[in-house]
Amino acid sequence: LTAMGDPSMDPSISSPDSTAQQESLFSMMDVFLISLITGLFTYWFFFRKKKEEVPDLPKMQSVAAPARDSSFIEKMKKTGRNIVVFYGSQTGTAEEFANRLSKDAHRYGLRGMAADPEEYDLSDLSRLSEIDKSLAVFCMATYGEGDPTDNAQDFYDWLQEADADLSGLRFAVFGLGNKTYEHFNAMGKYVDKRLEELGAQRIFELGLGDDDGNLEEDFITWREQFWPAVCEHFGVEATGEESSIRQYELVVHTDVNMNKVYTGEMGRLKSYENQKPPFDAKNPFLAQVTENRKLNEGGERHLMHLELDISNSKIRYESGDHVAVYPANDSSLVNQIGEILGTDLDTVMSLNNLDEESNKKHPFPCPTSYRTALTYYLDITNPPRTNVLYELAQYATDAGEQERLRKMASSAAEGKALYLSWVVEARRNILAILQDMPSLRPPIDHLCELLPRLQARYYSIASSSKVHPNSIHICAVTVEYETKTGRMNKGVATNWLKNKVPDQNGSSSLVPMYVRKSQFRLPFKPSTPVIMIGPGTGIAPFIGFIQERAWLKQQGKEVGETVLYYGCRREHEDYLYREELARFQKEGVLTQLNVAFSRDQAEKVYVQHLLKKNKENVWKLIDEGMAHIYVCGDARNMARDVQNTFYEIVSEFGNMSQPQAVDYVKKLMTKGRYSLDVWS
Repeated sequence: LTAMGDPSMDPSISSPDSTAQQESLFSMMDVFLISLITGLFTYWFFFRKKKEEVPDLPKMQSVAAPARDSSFIEKMKKTGRNIVVFYGSQTGTAEEFANRLSKDAHRYGLRGMAADPEEYDLSDLSRLSEIDKSLAVFCMATYGEGDPTDNAQDFYDWLQEADADLSGLRFAVFGLGNKTYEHFNAMGKYVDKRLEELGAQRIFELGLGDDDGNLEEDFITWREQFWPAVCEHFGVEATGEESSIRQYELVVHTDVNMNKVYTGEMGRLKSYENQKPPFDAKNPFLAQVTENRKLNEGGERHLMHLELDISNSKIRYESGDHVAVYPANDSSLVNQIGEILGTDLDTVMSLNNLDEESNKKHPFPCPTSYRTALTYYLDITNPPRTNVLYELAQYATDAGEQERLRKMASSAAEGKALYLSWVVEARRNILAILQDMPSLRPPIDHLCELLPRLQARYYSIASSSKVHPNSIHICAVTVEYETKTGRMNKGVATNWLKNKVPDQNGSSSLVPMYVRKSQFRLPFKPSTPVIMIGPGTGIAPFIGFIQERAWLKQQGKEVGETVLYYGCRREHEDYLYREELARFQKEGVLTQLNVAFSRDQAEKVYVQHLLKKNKENVWKLIDEGMAHIYVCGDARNMARDVQNTFYEIVSEFGNMSQPQAVDYVKKLMTKGRYSLDVWS
């Protein structure tokens, strides 16, 4: 910069002094040489670095590629598809149904594809009419309190804001819900209603599946009426092809670099050895179990408190959030499947999608071993769905067993009843079916293709990040029961967690986990009273809430009344967190502790009975104190009974009719003053 300000560099200034010209020339030569040397050195330095980095470039390009391919219309045109089945799925069931519908299409001379709405631009729905005999089907699960699933959130937002003309779109919706929840099938109903509002043509009625009843039967019943409606609309007929069509082909790796083989990771290869934030469903954090203690003093059940160390993970959570953990199947079940099918479980293989255009290249991370797939990736403990039985039937060498499998997979009333009693109610998993059908010996690779993915399990966090910023606490009960066939079935995650013993070394105490945000939140103002109702392990989030209110009090904040209604079977058997709750009450943080012991007397006493007993105080907190109400635990009975009790209290003390009281409570929910964290 100083050279530019030097008069000797300015051509408008001339000097007869030759010495000055030589000096100017010399300084220019210096600058030129220095620049040349610097330039050569810089070029050499960066050229050398680039040569080292070249091998990484193709990886970067391949990762970025899918973002450009966001048009499902172009993909359908390119691959000759005319039916697209979108799924909003939290636990994998809606995705499974979508895959089944897309496979069905070939029987009618149509071609289908299942699609994750998160991967595509859904505004392209207005262009679907460009494809002949086109149809969009939506398998939409409802999550939580009437919310869309994580992968359907963007689609839901678009539908709310869209002003698109979908008059050329033909559609059908199947919703997956649970009647024990307040907002049954809210997402399915909304998508169905909103698409019609935007001008789309419904070609078959909305299907409403109920997971509290028999979701599989609901789906089959809807599906068997859906396809005839499609045939009638498009003027096509069933081809009669009921044959099994493989979606994946098996490749066995005899000479493979074991560093390229998946050993249980959910996404990136070696992600458990080389952990990198941010941590989520596809990149879980391996947390060390630092505490695992039994909470109950007696009884047959095992209730436990676990603490997961999240130091250095950059994971943040708030009271009321959920922790998701990825469990592993019991090794004895895995070994028994291997023995029955006569398979070397340590064979390394890949299942590659026969549809090269599919975004889903493998049903689970590949290459991997059969042992890893059956341990970490596949659900081997739940009763298999009818489509699995149908596909497996061909491998039964006994005619009677084959007929039985086909019957259970059929839509006939007799077949549905047999499936319900022999599979669902008897809780027969795939191992039990193989044991009870000696002639059924399918190839293990086809079985792995058919079984659904093993899903993460969610637990309400039982701690406050204000008090425990580096650890997440879990409160859980181990699931164990005898089936109608005399087998002992165990819950996958709870029994796996039970065996996670704190260990400074080794991997025996590591838990793959991530945090899922929740709407279950303490009031913004600490002075607002809270009424918490959580029997059994439903107490979990309230331990976090009370810890946080205690911390706020220590900070000098004015903390409102903190009221807990807790219930268990017997005082000296399964009274969870008894000492902690007594301490919080003594410190004045927990202003009311109401405990119902259901089996300590002749007549059973539950939390709703205690609410009725204290009804005047409850109404005062709601009406005058503007209290927030929180309910956590069983959705099927407890949450409903508690809600009915609030209707009674509001009706009596608010001088309202029953419908007015119901409306009042519903308004509390809308305003965020009545929150639920329930499961069925």
